[in-house]
Amino acid sequence: MEYGMGPELEAFRAEVRAFIAEHAPPIPPRAGVRSAENEAELKALQDWTARLFEAGYVGADWPAEFGGREDRSAEHAIVVGEELARAAVPGVPSGNALASHALIHYGTDDQRRRHLPEIRAGRQLWCQLFSEPGAGSDLASLRTRAVLDGDTYTVNGQKVWTTDGHWADYGYLLARTDADAPKHKGISAFILDMSSPGITVRPLRELTGTSDFNEVFFDSVEVPAEAMIGEPGQGWAIANATLGHERTSVGAAVVKLRLAIDGLVALASDVTLDGRPAIESDRVRDRIGEFSAEVEALSALTYANLTRWLRGTERMHDGAMAKLMFSELNLEMARFAVELGGEAGVLVEGDPGVLDGGRWQDEWLYARAYTIAGGSSEIMRNLIAERGLALPRDRR
Repeated sequence: MEYGMGPELEAFRAEVRAFIAEHAPPIPPRAGVRSAENEAELKALQDWTARLFEAGYVGADWPAEFGGREDRSAEHAIVVGEELARAAVPGVPSGNALASHALIHYGTDDQRRRHLPEIRAGRQLWCQLFSEPGAGSDLASLRTRAVLDGDTYTVNGQKVWTTDGHWADYGYLLARTDADAPKHKGISAFILDMSSPGITVRPLRELTGTSDFNEVFFDSVEVPAEAMIGEPGQGWAIANATLGHERTSVGAAVVKLRLAIDGLVALASDVTLDGRPAIESDRVRDRIGEFSAEVEALSALTYANLTRWLRGTERMHDGAMAKLMFSELNLEMARFAVELGGEAGVLVEGDPGVLDGGRWQDEWLYARAYTIAGGSSEIMRNLIAERGLALPRDRR
């Protein structure tokens, strides 16, 4: 199943596919989801982002004065996400996508004029400063404080799992501005200049050997009151509204897994099992067939969810079901590939005899992050149980 089978959207799909084939630079697809590994890769990603904006394939829902287009819809954005995933080409960095939507819908005119053109031109990179050591899935428990004194807020606290934090020019920050209000009501959103005195960014070295995530520390960081996005105490609502825009990218997850199925078939054809090509093994074929069936089930679920979202009838547990299924399936497929590779499956990029340039080892090591980021699998299961099945709340 593929979203958007109408002739107009399929013509648009062909147009996007041709554009990507002609213009996409050789950027590792991981750069759109994970951090760039060096400045050259970062520059290439920013240039590519600017080109996508200029062509009208991203940012179509922006105000017309900043390059938005009234002839594009959410369905067009879904198609673009699918085609970028199909070509293994990164899209707009997640921090930029979230921050731009926050500014468009809640920012002041001055904030929009100052930042949207720079984001569009690829001259600003943003990071999302939400999660904390004690506030990940339960984000409303965040403890980073922003205290107002005159026309300046002083921020103290810590964030973690911040993608692009070590590259970012600006941060989209959530901080508690009212300690006496209910936890969902006392949070505000800010634009944070990442070069401000008092900010320390510490990259976290991962099993993959890269640093996609960061810890960010705030030691009496001064933030002008005019940098607040929206009104005091509106941060939780703003964050939830902007995270809703991620719905248009979920089709890309299905495409990613379909490509992984193709990769598993190719891998099983290349490696041997008991002296014969692994693809000739009934056990291997059955497992790949099971994966393929699960991917098609996820596809049906994903596009049913998208249809409800577009109609305004989305249920709270819809996204949790798709997120849980994708992250767990992605992990199992990567694990199977590494096991299928045998001794070569544990080799990493640069090792003699490594499989597919180290693709599967990297996928396997990083796949666990997908089961945590955006809500852990445990939290997703609780959401499904409580909101979808009306089971008693988990005793936490």
